[in-house]
Amino acid sequence: MKKIFLALALFGMTTAPAVAEGFKLTSSQIAPGSKIGAEQVFNGFGCTGGNISPELKWSGAPKGTKSYALTVFDSDAPTGSGWWHWVIFNIPADTNGLAKGAGALKSKLLPEGAVQSRTDFGKPGYGGPCPSKGDKPHRYSFTLHALKTDKLPLDMEASAAMVGFYLHLNTLSKAVLMANYSR
Repeated sequence: MKKIFLALALFGMTTAPAVAEGFKLTSSQIAPGSKIGAEQVFNGFGCTGGNISPELKWSGAPKGTKSYALTVFDSDAPTGSGWWHWVIFNIPADTNGLAKGAGALKSKLLPEGAVQSRTDFGKPGYGGPCPSKGDKPHRYSFTLHALKTDKLPLDMEASAAMVGFYLHLNTLSKAVLMANYSR
């Protein structure tokens, strides 16, 4: 039994994506560890933010990167499974950032071929933070995945869990920008 557990643990360790040295995700609107500003906060559920996705830039992707995916996740949401705020995949490998406001479905600011799929708001596109009033600060992980495939075989109706499954299979490395928000 111990040998089986050890083998499974070692398999898990070898299949997890590595963090490529120098692979970085940054934003001019969100500093690492800072509070997310009103411009990026959701407009609904009692929140009155701008619901504008932040500008994001990245560099230092690992060799072999064929495309990118970006997810924004709140692990502190009181759902038992967190909350997916933004899911984008099939971002071409020659892309090094997303413009401010790219998360709006009608913005036409995403690179050609990129797909935004369903979030936990029930539809594709960016949905900003909006934790319950008085709750502790929630942590928001902006995670950029460098992928070893040109495209994920999914469309805008794909759930965040389905996208996550394909990300798990295809991620070479990740770059994370963590910020927080409370009200």
